[in-house]
Amino acid sequence: MGQKVNPIGFRVGITEPWRSRWYATKKDYPALLLEDQRIRRFVKKEYHTAAVPRIDIERTRERVTVIIHTARPGLLIGRRGAQVDKLNQQLTEICNKPVAIRTVEISKPELSAQLVAESVAEQLMRRASYRRALKKSAQLSMQAGALGVKIQISGRLGGAEIARREKVAMGSVPLSTLDSWVDYGFAIARTTHGVIGVKGWIYRGKYSDFQADGTGRRS
Repeated sequence: MGQKVNPIGFRVGITEPWRSRWYATKKDYPALLLEDQRIRRFVKKEYHTAAVPRIDIERTRERVTVIIHTARPGLLIGRRGAQVDKLNQQLTEICNKPVAIRTVEISKPELSAQLVAESVAEQLMRRASYRRALKKSAQLSMQAGALGVKIQISGRLGGAEIARREKVAMGSVPLSTLDSWVDYGFAIARTTHGVIGVKGWIYRGKYSDFQADGTGRRS
C-alpha cells in the first residue's frame, strides 16, 4: 500500500497541512480549483530557476495569498523587489483580484524531495550518467541530514530500446507510518530518446520529534 500512495496526500489533514486553504460553494469550487492550477503552473514555468518545490494558496473574499517556497528567494524577489512586483501584477491578472505574495526560504534544498527529483531530471536532460546522478543526489541528501532516501527513475535509460526502472535507496523510508515526515517529489526529464520519470522520497524523522524540540519542520 505504501508504495502506491502519494506520501503527502496520505498525510494531508493528519500531519501535513493542505496546499490550498480556502472554502467555496459548489458553484464556485471548480473555477477556483482551476485558478489554483493556473497559478502553480505559471510560477513553476516562469520562475523555474528559483527552485520552487511548493506553492501554497490561501483565499479570502477580498484577496488571494500565494505562499511560494523557494531555495533561491533572490531570483524570485529581484533587485529592490522589482521581480516580485512583476509577479504580483501577473498573478493579479490571472485571479482578477488583489494578490499578496509571501516567500518562504528553503535552507536545505537537498532535503526537498521535489528539488532533488528536479535536479536528477536536469542531469538526465544534460545526458549525465543516470547511475551517477542517482547515487550523488542520494548521498547529498543523506549528508544534509536525511534519515532515508529513495530515488527512482523509469523510461528509456541511456537510450535503451526497452524502458526499464532503476532506483537507489539509502537509510529507511517508512511510508506507512503517519508520524513519519516523508517528503515526496516527482519530475519529468524530456530527453531525445523519450520521457523519463523521476520520483523521490526523503525521510526526515518523526513529526512529533520536530514539534517537541521546537525547531519547526518546514525548512
